[in-house]
Amino acid sequence: MTTPAPAAPAAPVSLVRLIVIGLAGGFLSGLFGVGGGIIMVPLLMWLAHLDQRRASATSLAAILPASIAGSIGYLVGGQVDWLAALFVAIGSIAGSWIGAMLLRRLPLTVLRWGFIALLVLIAIRMVLVDVPDRTDAHLEMTPLVAVLLVAFGLFVGIASGLFGIGGGLLMVPVFIGGFGMGDLVAKGTSLLVMIPTSITGTVANTRAKLVDLRQGLTVGIAAVVASFGGVAVSFLLSPELATWLFVVLLAFVTVQLSFRAVKAQRAARRAKDAGDAEA
Repeated sequence: MTTPAPAAPAAPVSLVRLIVIGLAGGFLSGLFGVGGGIIMVPLLMWLAHLDQRRASATSLAAILPASIAGSIGYLVGGQVDWLAALFVAIGSIAGSWIGAMLLRRLPLTVLRWGFIALLVLIAIRMVLVDVPDRTDAHLEMTPLVAVLLVAFGLFVGIASGLFGIGGGLLMVPVFIGGFGMGDLVAKGTSLLVMIPTSITGTVANTRAKLVDLRQGLTVGIAAVVASFGGVAVSFLLSPELATWLFVVLLAFVTVQLSFRAVKAQRAARRAKDAGDAEA
């Protein structure tokens, strides 16, 4: 695989646009109880006109303040499995570095369609998986479970670094269905894991000049503020209605991104054909 040429400097994005992206992404994240990356990445592409690579890197940076703010409540309530978080973080820190490396090296076409495939898988999962009962059961740790958590963390870290997602939509269902955690502990643990994961990936992206930290943190802080409003509104919706509304949102985003990906491929093909004709 050939390494793409270094990314050109990103065009400046107005502060107002960044705040709007953060407010919209934070509100929707709080409303649907999902990580911000799934929503932030498309918004950064549409409103800030970032390419898939920079949108993913900026989203990962924006996740950091949201993860810190979100985990505080779970920590205060004792709804975090510290030992499980440690083992997952060991894998996810390494994985986020690998994901950030792939983000720099993979062609934009692969990144675009990879993110679209991820959205489709998440929508399918939300339709097929039942909403769990509200429990706070912790994980029973054994050597085998510890190894599985590290391996799972590696996968989560790669996905986070590559696509700029928080990982909650990956971690929470696996914690609950695969490891037997209660849903509250699963959510609190996933948020805690994302703190070191997002830091590692963002440090790598910053060194590669793929992200403007000021932009990422601006989006992230605005998202934290707006997420409280989204959480408040979420209490007015039934879990089933919230799930289906989110699936509809994912379907809309997937269709829009697919059209853009096809359009970009056609433009690249026309440019290549024109270059070949001139040669």
